[in-house]
Amino acid sequence: MEFVTFDPEIHDSNKIATYIYDVDFRTFDKLFSSKENAVSAIEKSLKKDDCIKVIYDGEDLIGMLMFYTHDNKPETHFSSIKLLIVGILDYFVICDVKEGDFYIADLAIDESQRSKGYGTKVIGEVIGYARKNNYKRVILDADFRNTKAKALYERLGFKVFNKKSFLKRGMYNMEFKLS
Repeated sequence: MEFVTFDPEIHDSNKIATYIYDVDFRTFDKLFSSKENAVSAIEKSLKKDDCIKVIYDGEDLIGMLMFYTHDNKPETHFSSIKLLIVGILDYFVICDVKEGDFYIADLAIDESQRSKGYGTKVIGEVIGYARKNNYKRVILDADFRNTKAKALYERLGFKVFNKKSFLKRGMYNMEFKLS
């Protein structure tokens, strides 16, 4: 697998925007009148960013990863008020990123590549990277309604360390301790 920094000049911005939509479709669906409108707004907000990686297996695009740390957060580009609202809603339910944390903000595997073990491989690569770079833990969120994702993360060794909810939206904040 290869992780390449997202660049809208090179990569399919619409595909990456669709992946971002897929991760949080319930919130986007509440704010936008259609998937197409949400994806279009997300696509307009995408800029080259070291925190967004496009994932390849050979020549095949298999998904995307968005991550950050306490010291390296993605640049925020809100091209619409609705995307700003998504950011505000996220603030109340996602993990608090502390010194020594490596936070997986979004992980999306292309629909055509799901159930092939790529999610497990990506998480394994992230854990290996975080361990090698002396992070204390890898953290991520699982939506209360996404039982498959939560079960996957638990199988990989993640444990719930907090639960947050806001306006009928909720997340399990999960951690994989490295030290």
